[in-house]
Amino acid sequence: MKKVILSAVILLGTMSIHANVLPVSEDSNTTVLVQSEYTEVAADAVPAAVKTALQTAYPGAKLEKAFVNEKKEYKLDISVGDQKATVYSDVNGNWLKI
Repeated sequence: MKKVILSAVILLGTMSIHANVLPVSEDSNTTVLVQSEYTEVAADAVPAAVKTALQTAYPGAKLEKAFVNEKKEYKLDISVGDQKATVYSDVNGNWLKI
């Protein structure tokens, strides 16, 4: 009887050693942001509504570069004093969060 119990203990012990838990891979979500291509335009080509919104929101801001995409959304590289920033606006001067 001792041999049967000892054999069962050894058998169960060796089986638990080989019972490995396989790592579970988590599903990874990939977010792809599709951004329209902007083409550079002259500062004169920026609509007056955008320029007015820029001066209202950022007094004393200097427009360094302006870009536009096919949706008529504007990407503006500006400088205020020694700080530089990029802001986005639609054709009507409404600010966009990108």
